[in-house]
Amino acid sequence: MDFPRTLFSQDHQLFRESFRSFLSQEVEPFQEEWEEQGIVPREIWLKAGELGFLVTQADEKYGGLGLNDWCYDAVMLEELGRINDSGFFLPLHNCIVSPYILTYGTEEQKKRLIPKMVSGEIILAIAMTEPGTGSDLAGMKTTAVDCGDHWLLNGQKTFISNGILSDLVIVAAKTDVHHPHAMGLFMIERDDPGFERGRCLKKLGLHAQDTSELYFHNVKVPKENVLGNPLHGFQYLTEKLATERLSLAISSLATARAALEGTTKYVKQRKAFGKPIGSFQNTKFKLAELKTEVEIGQVYIDRMIQALNEGNLTGEQACGGKYWATELACRVVDECLQLHGGYGYMMEYPICKMFANVRVGKIYAGTNEIMKMVIAKGMGL
Repeated sequence: MDFPRTLFSQDHQLFRESFRSFLSQEVEPFQEEWEEQGIVPREIWLKAGELGFLVTQADEKYGGLGLNDWCYDAVMLEELGRINDSGFFLPLHNCIVSPYILTYGTEEQKKRLIPKMVSGEIILAIAMTEPGTGSDLAGMKTTAVDCGDHWLLNGQKTFISNGILSDLVIVAAKTDVHHPHAMGLFMIERDDPGFERGRCLKKLGLHAQDTSELYFHNVKVPKENVLGNPLHGFQYLTEKLATERLSLAISSLATARAALEGTTKYVKQRKAFGKPIGSFQNTKFKLAELKTEVEIGQVYIDRMIQALNEGNLTGEQACGGKYWATELACRVVDECLQLHGGYGYMMEYPICKMFANVRVGKIYAGTNEIMKMVIAKGMGL
């Protein structure tokens, strides 16, 4: 039996039921269609906003629910992981991008943007990665030059989630080429002159998620579209990356649990040599091992969620959670696919799509090798 999760109250559970119902009606029936199209419709964002699932932590005066409790975001991450969603990147909008505006935005910026972020009228993205830099933020080439009444932005970004759908992209750019950590965060709007979107990139997994390249050719960014101090962007990114990495850890672990539960049902029904494959000792031992590891991981990640709510989650801890949970998810899904035999290699089986979708977890939000470097640095190594 699973250990009880004391992290979640009755209010959280009611919220989970509501969000699960929304996914059941508005997302799950259309997943295959969206995967074929390579993008989700804007309408799903508006429906989520109407039901109060976008930027729940936003203050009520901006139209949000004022839920200053990260457990609500964790619930949505887990439910999306449970259904192995491959395109509706609500966590990017809620957990990764909106906190920059909530934390570093001016009152004018908040009044102008947050209500539409909450309603789904503004879909968010963030652009850090570049073709030649990957996880090396300090090595980025995109620049922003102060021209008095505006900034002039030039550069290129790649692998940008919500790259096609997004109405507002927070772009990281160098603001002093002589100092590698001097950068700013610039809010680029959909129709800004000089802002171009590349093709929707074809990926191993996450086929319904619009990932693209972005190009900036002399984009004039008004001063009111700069977040915080234009020299402190690297610091801002570092502070918020912990939340991004924990988000990924939560969703990865939820997918691992879904794979385990689905495979347990499958091996009870699938027969070989005249009996269910779940009756074979190898199957029993393998699933017992995976279940134990998932339970261990759940306790580990729940403690990090609690730490984030208490305001004391460290970057090193988040890196540990991200690296451990994504490695675990890949291992669990791979073992579960093996227990499906040839059917596990067929796309009509959920485990096959999970295998394709979960693999990127070890790469984005910083590769797991980078995670280990951060942890080692925290150890004084």
